[in-house]
Amino acid sequence: MKKSGLLNPELSALVAQAGHTQRIVLADAGLPIPPQVRCIDVSVSAGLPQLLPVLQAILGELVVETVSLAQETRDHSPGWYSELRGVLPDVPVHEISHEALKEELPQALAVIRTGETTPYANIILHCGVNF
Repeated sequence: MKKSGLLNPELSALVAQAGHTQRIVLADAGLPIPPQVRCIDVSVSAGLPQLLPVLQAILGELVVETVSLAQETRDHSPGWYSELRGVLPDVPVHEISHEALKEELPQALAVIRTGETTPYANIILHCGVNF
């Protein structure tokens, strides 16, 4: 058994496999995931797990260059948006429309589906390098 870090074997393998500029999506429970895109479903029930704790666990092991999220997030879920910015204080955030975010899903290395039920709580992590 691993001592620390990501214990979920699929998440651990995903982070190890991710290369520079590749995309990993963290999704709420309702985001429509294209059938050809790998989905790692960690949802247990509505609200479990929430997206931000999953993000924090991933950030412990993944270099993130930038993040994309829906412009609608700021308007429809301002509290969640503020919490997200607190988790990613030094990471540039690019706001795109929710439709544009969904159009980017086929390019994702994988989508991690959480139990998050906050409206528009979906983010695209653009992987970086540690050198």
